[in-house]
Amino acid sequence: MFRSDVRQYLSVYLVMDLSGHEGKSALEIARAALDGGVTMIQLREKKAPLSRVIEEGRALRELCRKYGVPFLVNDRVDVALALNADGVHVGQDDLPGSEARKLLGVDKIIGISAGTMAEAEWAMAQGADYLGVGAVYSTLTKGDAGAPIGTGLISEIKQRWPHISMVGIGGIDASNASPVIQAGADGVAVVSAIVRQSDPCLAARQLKQEICPGRS
Repeated sequence: MFRSDVRQYLSVYLVMDLSGHEGKSALEIARAALDGGVTMIQLREKKAPLSRVIEEGRALRELCRKYGVPFLVNDRVDVALALNADGVHVGQDDLPGSEARKLLGVDKIIGISAGTMAEAEWAMAQGADYLGVGAVYSTLTKGDAGAPIGTGLISEIKQRWPHISMVGIGGIDASNASPVIQAGADGVAVVSAIVRQSDPCLAARQLKQEICPGRS
């Protein structure tokens, strides 16, 4: 039900694992972030046992349902199916978006990462509902993110495909989010800017104020 208007849910896009931070569980962080205005959540969990991913992922999915925001799973289409998630986000080396679509059906969101124009072209050909472009700034959160590319690629993609939905990702927080939006992104995807803050609700609210001035 979210796919047809995915753009409106991209403004403050939280990517998180199942680890607790600052004495809070993943579920507590997610709830606080949603209270602060997060508009989409992606579960990106690489290390936890699958049984835990399913159990806690289901709780996160139900929380997102309560708040009326999409819940996506990173990479794992099988996990997305098991959780009845609202979609998946895949990288260039993961299951191609066209294959994910066959498995998930026409109603689910498929986001695809892009760090070059060639990768953006491939993602578009695969039927991406939105692009995750980056790493915009330097980041330590994702070890394989590569060197930062700045906001130029976002501008180039927007010029070539004005109607594509897009988020910037990589090293973004409230202090540097505005240039990403000015370049043409519909929102920002963040990890540390929310999950590693002592007050995730306040962090999410401050980020949203930078992205959507005048809106709480």
